[in-house]
Amino acid sequence: MNRKQLATTTISIHASPSAVWKALVDPELVKKYFHGTEMRSDFEIGSPITFEGVWQGQHYVDKGEILRITPERELSYSFWSPLSGTEDFEDNYTHVTFHLSEYHDNTTLVVTQDNLDDDEAVVKAEGNWMKVLHDLKRVVEEERLHVL
Repeated sequence: MNRKQLATTTISIHASPSAVWKALVDPELVKKYFHGTEMRSDFEIGSPITFEGVWQGQHYVDKGEILRITPERELSYSFWSPLSGTEDFEDNYTHVTFHLSEYHDNTTLVVTQDNLDDDEAVVKAEGNWMKVLHDLKRVVEEERLHVL
């Protein structure tokens, strides 16, 4: 399958990889930074992952499948949204991958999303991910302060 174009977004978070990982897989934390989304998965390779919520007044259930998982290092899943305007076929799914790496007291989080149609879709995806990552950073760093 041709995976078309790739969006990449990176952020540095003043927290451990375990704290950032928790924010990626804990449904209560995901809800705080990802537009109020209800995420569900058991995070086993081949298992479903869903994101349910309301976006601009429209209810959605986005879905995918866990592709790769290495705790505190990498999470990758396929992803399709009915809000994309495409049909629910494998060729219309993107792959979203989170890579975590530690540097001193920070974690660098890199998100990639492939199978995007054109430059406009890449710019839109990177903008959306940057907002989500800034909100994730805020949540993780606030959680870290509550622990100290």
